[in-house]
Amino acid sequence: MELTQETEADWWEVEALYDLVFAPGREALSSYRLREDGPPVPELCLLVRDTDATVAAAIRYWPITVGGAPALLLGPVAVHPTHQGEGLGGYIIRESLRRAAALGWERVLLVGDAPYYGRFGFARLEGVEMPPPTNPARILGHGDWSGVSGAVAPAPAP
Repeated sequence: MELTQETEADWWEVEALYDLVFAPGREALSSYRLREDGPPVPELCLLVRDTDATVAAAIRYWPITVGGAPALLLGPVAVHPTHQGEGLGGYIIRESLRRAAALGWERVLLVGDAPYYGRFGFARLEGVEMPPPTNPARILGHGDWSGVSGAVAPAPAP
């Protein structure tokens, strides 16, 4: 298995993995509205290829703001069904968080299950407002969220 940065040539293969792993209509989720207007952070869009060169796992990050403060939106993250249970999800999450910190990102947000993501240092955030319909109990943060609250929005174009 090999961890690499996603390239433009990988885009559709990664999208096919997301289609396979997630329910139809995934793009209707509120987090997708935050991804519509800009590109992901290329250095943090990672994938793992198996020995057959098939994408076994993938993760993407998007720049956002929370109450005007810069942050990253993690997701989607997916592991191919034939590789689930092998630890690839945890591996790609940990490695991408390490790389995000090395690039100077102080905080990461995601919408997900606290019991799963808690093992990576994510905790429920209070006062962070995702676009509806989002269950507030599923808004999780990693990093330094002290003093940061408010509406989540796409990051302004550079």
